[in-house]
Amino acid sequence: MYLDRFVNGKGQYIDDLKFPGMLYMSVVRSPYAHAKIKKINGGLNASEVKGFYNMKDNDNAEPIFAINEVRYVGQPVAAVFSENRYESEDLISSVEVDYEPLNDAVTSIEMALKSKPIFGLKNNILSTDETGKTFDEGDVEHDVKVTDSIDIGRVLANPMETRGIIADYRNGILHIYVSSQSIHRLKNYFVKSLKQFGISENNIVVHHVDTGGAFGLKAAMYPEYIAACYASIRYKKPVKWIETRTEHINSAHGGRGIRADITLYAKKDGKITGLKGDVYIDNGAYYVDTASDDLGNVIHLMTGPYKIEKAHLYGHYVLTNKSLNGWYRGAGKPEAGIVMERMVDLLADKLNMDMAEIRMKNVIDAPFKSPLGLEFKTPAKTLFENALKYFDYEKKVKEKNVGIALFMLDQDAAPGETCRLIVKNGIIHVYFGGDVHGQGHELFARSILKEALAVDENNVTLELPDTEILKEGVGTWGSRSAIIHGSVLLKTAELLKNDVIKKFGKYDKDLLLNNEFDEYYYYKVDYNEYTPNFNMVISDPYVPGSIKIYSYYDMGKILNEKNIMGQIEGGAIQAISEVLCETIRYSDDGNGQVLTTNIADAGVLTADKMPEFHTKLVETPSEFIDKAKGVAESPSTGIPIALARSIEVQLNTRINKFPIDKPELFNGVL
Repeated sequence: MYLDRFVNGKGQYIDDLKFPGMLYMSVVRSPYAHAKIKKINGGLNASEVKGFYNMKDNDNAEPIFAINEVRYVGQPVAAVFSENRYESEDLISSVEVDYEPLNDAVTSIEMALKSKPIFGLKNNILSTDETGKTFDEGDVEHDVKVTDSIDIGRVLANPMETRGIIADYRNGILHIYVSSQSIHRLKNYFVKSLKQFGISENNIVVHHVDTGGAFGLKAAMYPEYIAACYASIRYKKPVKWIETRTEHINSAHGGRGIRADITLYAKKDGKITGLKGDVYIDNGAYYVDTASDDLGNVIHLMTGPYKIEKAHLYGHYVLTNKSLNGWYRGAGKPEAGIVMERMVDLLADKLNMDMAEIRMKNVIDAPFKSPLGLEFKTPAKTLFENALKYFDYEKKVKEKNVGIALFMLDQDAAPGETCRLIVKNGIIHVYFGGDVHGQGHELFARSILKEALAVDENNVTLELPDTEILKEGVGTWGSRSAIIHGSVLLKTAELLKNDVIKKFGKYDKDLLLNNEFDEYYYYKVDYNEYTPNFNMVISDPYVPGSIKIYSYYDMGKILNEKNIMGQIEGGAIQAISEVLCETIRYSDDGNGQVLTTNIADAGVLTADKMPEFHTKLVETPSEFIDKAKGVAESPSTGIPIALARSIEVQLNTRINKFPIDKPELFNGVL
C-alpha cells in the first residue's frame, strides 16, 4: 500500500490535484532588497489587497503584497493568474512596477548592528528578550573565563516538494488544500488572516494532502497562501500556487542565522560557574512569530546537560533585508547545543583538559532546574559514561581526530495530540492531528495497532484528515511524532477495545473488524521531555567521505527501528552540510542580492555523501503512554558539534563559524 503510494509515484501531492476551471497563480516579486514602490500597473496587488497575512498586532508585520516599499529580494508585490501555469508565469512580465532603489540593504547581523536604522526604528533591533538573572563578573567565583562569538549561517529547508496550496471557494465554503505540518495550526492562521475579507471560521476547511518533506518550513503561514485564498473568493474559481525552487531560495523562511557572543566562567579544575552573553537572530525584514520560537529555544536551552548555577542571556531580534526567519529542523535547539558545546571545547583547550573530562566535571547527575528556567528530570551523567565506554572513547581520542557532543534533546510533547479511529468495512482508519511529511507514521501506526488490537497490519490505513473530520489537532515537529502520536493512538485503541467489550461482552479482533466503531481522543500533555543524547565523530578533512558518525541515543521504547534510522541518517546528511558547505549567501554591497541561485549553490549534500554510521539505541522508558522518546532533532544537534570539533583538533584552528568559511584548509575537498 505505502510502497505503491510513495515509491511507485501514486501519492497525491498538491501539484497532482486538479479542479475544473482552476487558475494558476504566479507571483511578481521584488528584484530589490530595499526600494520604494512609486507605481504598479497590472496584477492583483496592494491597491486591492491591503491586509497583512499574519494579522499580528505589530507595526512591523509583513503585508500580503508590498505596500509602498519592498524590504527583501523576492517579496511578493503582485499576483497574476491564468488557466495555464506557463501562461501565468509569462504574465509576470506584463506587470509594470516602478521602483526607486535605496541601496542601503542590510544583509547580516553584523551589518545591522553597525548600520543606521533601515525601517524607521531607533536601531535595527526589533525587540529584546531576557532570561536568567543578571550578575556581574565579581558575583561569580572563577579562575578563568573564555569569550567567543559563534556564528551559525542561514540555511533553507529545501524539501523535495516546495510550498504549495490550492484555495477553492465554493458554495460559501473556502476549501484549502495545503502542503503542511499541521492543518489545524494553519487553520488558526487562516481564520485570523481571512477575517479581514469577511470569511469566518465556520466557512474554512483545511485539507491535508501528501507532503513531500517539510523540516519546519510547512508549519508556518505565508503571504502567498492568503493571496491564493483571496483570489479564489474574488474570481470564484480554484486557485493553485506551487513555489518554484528560485522562489524558495529567495522568499521562503530561512532557518538558523544566529550570532552568540558568550562568556563562560570556570574554576581551574574545569567546573563552570557562570554563563552570560547576547544572542542575535537574523529576523529578516518583518516581525515573524517563528523567530520568537527559534530565539526562545536558543536562550532557554543554552546550559544544556550541565549544572551551571548562574546564567543570564539577552536575545535580540535583528532586522535585515532578507526573507523572514523560520523553523528549520530543531528551530533553535541545535543552535543552543552548538553554541554551548563550542564554548565548552574552548574552555577545555584553555585549561588543557580532555574534552570528555571537562564535560564529566559539569554534567547533570541529578534532576536540575536551570537558571534559564527549564527543568531537566533526567540526569545526563549515566548516558554520557555509557556512551564513552561503548564507543571506546579513551582509545579513539588518542588519534586526535575525534569530536564529541553531549546535549539535551527537547521534545515538543506539549500540548499533546489528537487521534480518531474509524472502523468500517474491515479497515481501521487512523487520523492524526499531526500531519505526515516523511516520518513514516504509517509504520508505527500499523505496528502499534497490531500489538494493541491483535489485528493484521493490512487492516490498518493511515488517512489524511481535514479540519472537519478531525476538529482539533496540534502538528508534527519537534521530535514529537513517536512520543505523542504513538501515545494518543494507544489510548484511542483502548477506547475501541472497550467499545467492543461493552457491545459483545468480550474483545475479539473479528468483532471489531466486522462492525463499525468511531473513537476520538485528545491526549493532553503540559510538559516537554528533555533527553540526554551523545554523538561522536571521526573525520579526515582531506578525504571526502571519511566521516564516521557514532550515535548513542536514548529512545525510551523503540516503536519502529526503520523510522528511527531514517531520521538519524537523513538528519546526519543535513547536519554535515551545515558544517561544511550549506548556507544562503547575500551580497554586502547595499544591494542585498541573493548570491545563492539554485539548490546546488546552497550546498545541499546528496545521498552519495552519506557517512559511515555506528548507532547504539538504548531504551529507558519515558513517562508517556507508549514509553517512547523522540529522535529527529538529535542528529541536527549533536553531529555539527562533534564534526566541528573533529576538524578543529586536526587543523588546530578554532571553528566558530558555520559553515566553515576556510576552504583553503581543506585542500579543495569542499
